[in-house]
Amino acid sequence: MNQLPELPERDLPPGRHRLLKEHLMTEIRHETTPVHEEATAPGRSKWLRPAIAAAAIATAAAVAFVVLPSSGSAPAHAQPPSRSTVQLLEDIALAAEHEKSYGTVRDDQFVYVDSKVSYMHTGEGMKTKIDPLHRQEVWMSVDGLHTGMVREAGVGAHSIPVDVKPGKAGWDVSSFYNHVKTLPTDADAMYDYLAKTAPKYSGQEKNQAMFVLVGDLLSNSIVPPEQSAALFRAVARIPGITTVEHAVDAAGRPGVAIARTDPDNPLRDEWIFDAKTHEFLGEREVATKDNGDVKKGTVTANTAVLRRAIVDKAGERP
Repeated sequence: MNQLPELPERDLPPGRHRLLKEHLMTEIRHETTPVHEEATAPGRSKWLRPAIAAAAIATAAAVAFVVLPSSGSAPAHAQPPSRSTVQLLEDIALAAEHEKSYGTVRDDQFVYVDSKVSYMHTGEGMKTKIDPLHRQEVWMSVDGLHTGMVREAGVGAHSIPVDVKPGKAGWDVSSFYNHVKTLPTDADAMYDYLAKTAPKYSGQEKNQAMFVLVGDLLSNSIVPPEQSAALFRAVARIPGITTVEHAVDAAGRPGVAIARTDPDNPLRDEWIFDAKTHEFLGEREVATKDNGDVKKGTVTANTAVLRRAIVDKAGERP
């Protein structure tokens, strides 16, 4: 095992660990934001997703898109997924069923996720800019009761204090391994879980909230094979799901994407998979229309998962 060099850690206030991204990736620089402030984009309902999107734990940004009021139900144009999209999701589910098992995982261990990431930064009076791709490492407590860690190139190391506990608000949408392993393994039950749980913490339209929650679990946790397969089979029932051919992740790896356009924001979420092995590669968000100085086709958030593992300590590499 390789140990990270000792780095000065800056504790983030517990409220920072509630992801302020409602389909958008949000970024609030710890250095410039007073710790007592909750930062949300004007007019946007807050998505409370404790310890789900690792990128926003360390630093986050709000993309200043106009947000339309949500109807709370699927818009009329959201059609059932095509037969080819459903078949692709079934192929992905079958591949997920054969993913490696991590064996016995102890409560005091950590889920390690090594990624390449890039996010958009914008704000009142500032020109929109997009981060260069950079490395991000996250250590998430298995049981949610141990302090985790984020290490991001150009930012440094940040601790992840205990913020959401088993049985408390937010645990039912968290990506802590001890929660994820309790999710249903049956597609019907998984769909019911997503439909009931995701909208509780989001101002988004229900189907979009379900899609975003699944994307967070895929990107920022280790999902056991049976639960992973059930997630994909449940997603195949969500209206508005489409396929994007010839997608490329943040590491430049080609693939095919499962996507959904947000009915309340001019963005499209994409999950990118290897076209042959159907392994999950990464996630990105793409602007679907011009908005201010953000042009249609701009990738507003981009991640590539390079490695996952179970380790014994926060800061330890496999």
